[in-house]
Amino acid sequence: MIILISGNSCTGKTLMSQRLLEKYLIPYFSVDHLKMGLYRSDSNCGFTPQDSDEAIGEKLWPIIKGMIMTSIENNQNMIIEGCYILPRFIKDFEKPYSENIISVFLGFSTNYIKQNFDSNIVKHRSAIETRLYPEERTISRFIDEHDHFRRSCKEYGVPYFEIDQNYEEEIMKVYDFIEVQKRKMEAN
Repeated sequence: MIILISGNSCTGKTLMSQRLLEKYLIPYFSVDHLKMGLYRSDSNCGFTPQDSDEAIGEKLWPIIKGMIMTSIENNQNMIIEGCYILPRFIKDFEKPYSENIISVFLGFSTNYIKQNFDSNIVKHRSAIETRLYPEERTISRFIDEHDHFRRSCKEYGVPYFEIDQNYEEEIMKVYDFIEVQKRKMEAN
């Protein structure tokens, strides 16, 4: 079983991965670590850390897809998280691979961003991984990124979960979804 967690930055993907690791005892892999490892080993790797999520995702997806396929072929479980897992990539898998993947995509509503940008979103951006650089995006840019991501998720029909009012209460829906999907896989 592979659990893929994607979404815009600061939505809690890494924290969710850590909690799922603790609950299911399944290792997780951060695509950010892959990105930085490749870039630090060869700055001519085809992208820079400042490139768009889409540009970096295009470069990294063949590696991530190969990892997913190899894990499934070897009956190994893994959680993979990162903003570089784009909604359109999920359609790349045919059966039996697709039957062994649970994917979730996280986002914030415009309302949530406006009410929580400084107090919750920016404040908790280093909950699991330390970010040494300040948040440079404006609220309007953050809203635009989430609007674009929401539209992309709907276009490709992937499981999209949007936080609108209360993060802790609404994120539980994602954990519940993953648990239900996991049980279905185990039953088959």
